[in-house]
Amino acid sequence: QVQFVESGGGLVQPGGSLRLSCAASGFTVSGYFMSWYRQAPGKERELVATISSAGGSTNYADSVKGRFTISRDNAKNTVYLQMNSLKAEDTAVYYCRRRYSVDDWGQGTQVIVSS
Repeated sequence: QVQFVESGGGLVQPGGSLRLSCAASGFTVSGYFMSWYRQAPGKERELVATISSAGGSTNYADSVKGRFTISRDNAKNTVYLQMNSLKAEDTAVYYCRRRYSVDDWGQGTQVIVSS
């Protein structure tokens, strides 16, 4: 059974940093493009970042480009999202999932950026 367990969220001041982790099970992340998504209150879920199966290619939403970095550790079957220079508008619940899939969503991890 495919599952995702996201962690690492929390309350951070504007300009701060967080590192999110996504532990996957039921499949091997090395064989898939993996993505992070987020859903802010009252808004639709949006794609934030994607990393290729080989890890050599990444893609980011314009709103996070230059501030967020997606990476993967195939040995740990885990995907990460390093978030720097956080802004209030980054406040959301963050999820990971295989790109181009219909996997069930995990519980997500809440990120609140506030002073």
